[in-house]
Amino acid sequence: MKRRALITASLLAAAAAAPFQAAQAQDYPARPIRLVVPFPAGGATDLFARTLSQKLSEKLGGTIVVDNKPGAGGAIGSSAAANATPDGYTLLLATTSTHAIGPLITKTPYDVVSDFTPIAHVGNAPSIMLVPVDSPAKSVREWVDYAKANPGKLNYASSGVGTIVQLTAELFKSQAGVFVTHIPYKGTALAIPDLISGKVDVLFDSLPTGMPHVRDGKLRALGVTSLKRSPLAPDLPAIAETLTGFESNTWFGLYGPKSLPADMVARLNKAANEALADPQLREKLSGLGIEPTSGTPQDLAKLQAQDSAKWKKIITERKITNE
Repeated sequence: MKRRALITASLLAAAAAAPFQAAQAQDYPARPIRLVVPFPAGGATDLFARTLSQKLSEKLGGTIVVDNKPGAGGAIGSSAAANATPDGYTLLLATTSTHAIGPLITKTPYDVVSDFTPIAHVGNAPSIMLVPVDSPAKSVREWVDYAKANPGKLNYASSGVGTIVQLTAELFKSQAGVFVTHIPYKGTALAIPDLISGKVDVLFDSLPTGMPHVRDGKLRALGVTSLKRSPLAPDLPAIAETLTGFESNTWFGLYGPKSLPADMVARLNKAANEALADPQLREKLSGLGIEPTSGTPQDLAKLQAQDSAKWKKIITERKITNE
């Protein structure tokens, strides 16, 4: 009898909670939504978040407030989002660094699969292969031949050990079969002067920061790291045209904490896709060097898994560690 009474009470409680949850979903958002950015204000991820949040707010009919929580390579902000209540009022703009590369190099206080709910893949940021203007190579093929003819004599710059910049270069080395020495810097901005002067032989940098030097005639761009030519630089060949299948993008994904209700995920995904289809937003993002994307939560989860596997292979093969 006691067991029957407990079951009955549980069923009644669930029945009572259902209308309340439905009402919550219907009223959403009833207060500002916090979008956690796990990097400092003014950076690419922050600028993307602030640009996207304006249009996303319109589609949701509410307010989105960007909350910068930088530190530990994005782990501090990501952890804050993972531990938030799964009510749709805390979201995270994650990147390749936080959800595909970082956990492979450093132990994080969260699991990138089980502690988050994928919502939408919202953008890609390809990089470009830059060399000094007096480099003998005027194409990706010529640079590969040049490196093979000078094994161990060339070097590449990166923004630090374990960053997407380093891994992109190591992926290139692996596919091209060349030996090039790594020179880490504290950010690509610090490497640019040495690249211009010829102290560094190659750098894979973002489009917004690299292309101005190309237009000024200070550097030469050989290719873009997206699988196909980028609409952001249509005249620049894809490196994959020389090295089949080569691809390296910094992707951006919208996530919620684990156990985010499915109806809320669907609503957020729909709003994100509609926002990213807006021509004005797409133009603004292009100015930031970001290609807007769209898709289902499952698409984002698949991208994350594929990218993690790809970079794990490179990290293992090249024995990359942050120690």
